[in-house]
Amino acid sequence: MSPRVHVFGDDALGDLDAVGVAEAVRGGTVSATEVVEAAIARAGAVDPFLDALVVTDYERARAAAAAPPEGLLAGVPGLVKDNTDVAGLPTRHGSLAVPATPVVADAPFTRQLKATGTVVVAKSTLPEFGFNATTEFEHLPPTRNPWDPEFSCGASSGGSAALVAAGVVPIGHANDGGGSIRIPAAACGLVGLKPTRGRLAPDDHAASMPVDIVCNGVVTRSVRDTAAFLAAAERHRPAPGLPHVGHVQGPSSRRLRVGVIVESLTGPPDAETAQAVQDTAALLEDLGHEVVDIPLPVAPQFKDAFAHYWSLLAFSTQRFGARIFHPEFDASATDPLTQFLAGRFLRNAWRTPGAVYQLRRSEHLYRERFAEAGIDVALSPVLGHTTPRLGHIAPTVPFPEMFERLLRYVSYTPLHNACGAPGLSLPLATTQDGLPLGVHFSAFHGDERTLLELAYELEAARPFARIQD
Repeated sequence: MSPRVHVFGDDALGDLDAVGVAEAVRGGTVSATEVVEAAIARAGAVDPFLDALVVTDYERARAAAAAPPEGLLAGVPGLVKDNTDVAGLPTRHGSLAVPATPVVADAPFTRQLKATGTVVVAKSTLPEFGFNATTEFEHLPPTRNPWDPEFSCGASSGGSAALVAAGVVPIGHANDGGGSIRIPAAACGLVGLKPTRGRLAPDDHAASMPVDIVCNGVVTRSVRDTAAFLAAAERHRPAPGLPHVGHVQGPSSRRLRVGVIVESLTGPPDAETAQAVQDTAALLEDLGHEVVDIPLPVAPQFKDAFAHYWSLLAFSTQRFGARIFHPEFDASATDPLTQFLAGRFLRNAWRTPGAVYQLRRSEHLYRERFAEAGIDVALSPVLGHTTPRLGHIAPTVPFPEMFERLLRYVSYTPLHNACGAPGLSLPLATTQDGLPLGVHFSAFHGDERTLLELAYELEAARPFARIQD
C-alpha cells in the first residue's frame, strides 16, 4: 500500500470540518483570509501528487475572504467542479474538446454555493463530461486517491473528493448523474448526499433532458457539514414542491424500519462490499432499528434502459457539443469512452422511447415498493465492488470490455438519479487494503431529514476513519 497523501497540519484550517471553520471565523479565532490562505498553500503542496485541480481562482478568493458573505459557512474555502460555471473561469467539462474560454456569469448552483458563505478557491477535475466512474483521461494524468495514489478516487466528482479527503478544503461541489457524488465519496471516505431531484439549484441543461438525472450537492468529511450546507442552501433557494428540511443538527429518537438490498441487476457485490452492508445492518439492529431484507425496487429492464440513456447523452454531446458547450467544440478531441457510447447509441437509437419510459417509470416503482415493504430507509452497497486500481476502468481500456467493467462497478447508484429519490454514501467500513468503503442509504422523495438524522447516529456509533490517523 502506498503512503497516504494529505496536508492536514498546524495552520488556520487545522483538522477542522466546514462547520468548525465557520465557527472559528465567526468567533474571531481565525480570519476568513487566514483560512483561505491556508487552503491555497495546501492546494499547492498536494496537487502535484493528486492532479485534482483544473484552474485556480486565488485572487478572487482572497477578495471574497476579505469581506466574506453571510451564511452558515461564511468564510469556508471550497471548490466548484469543472462542469459548472464560475464567472471569469473556463468550464471545460473534463474534455479537451471544449476550449478554455472564461465564462461571464456564475451558474445557478455556484450562486447558491456562494450564498452559503463558501469562498470558491478553485475548480476541480472530472472525467470527460462525467461519463466515467473514475477520474482518468486519455491524454492527461489521472486524479489520484489520497488514501492510496495507486487507486481510483471515483468519479465523476473525483477532484473535489480527493481534495476534501486530503484536507485542502473541508467542502467541495459535486454533482450526480449516475452516482457521481456518492461514488467518489465512497472511494475517498467522505459523506456524499445526492439530494432529491429539485432540492438544489439545477444543472443548466436539466430542463432540456428527457429525464432529469443530474443533481448538485457537495462532498464533506462530516455529517454536520453536509447538513449545514443543505440548510444554508435551502435558505437561499427553498425547493419548490418539496418538504422543508431545515438544519438537521443531530440524530432522532425515532426508530426506523430499514430494508436491506444486497444484490443488484448486475449480480451480487464482492465479498468485502457485502460484508460492509451486513455489518452496517447489524449495527442498525444494535441501535434499535428494525432491519428486513427487501428486493431491489426496480424493474429488470432498468439496467439496459440506463445504459442506453447514458449512450444518448454521449451522442448528444458529440453531435450538438457546439450548441451545448462552446461554438468551437471539437468532437474529434473527445475521448474513447464518449465516442464508444455515442456509437453505441447510433446502433440502438430505436430503443430510445422504451428506455425513457423505463426511467420515468422507475419513480413509480420505487415509491410503490418502498410503501409495500413498509420501510423508511433502504440500505445497500454504493458500488458493485471495492475501489479499483487506476487503469481498471480508464478510457484507454479496450471496448466493450471497459464498458462491461463500468456497468459491473456502477450497479446501485443510477436508480436514484432516474427516480429522483435521495441517496447517501457514508464511510462506515474499510477494505483489507486500508481504503474507505462506503455504504448507501436511500429514502422517500424529499426525506433528506431522515437520512441525515440516521447518518448522525451512525457517525457517532462508528466514527469515520480519518486519513491523517
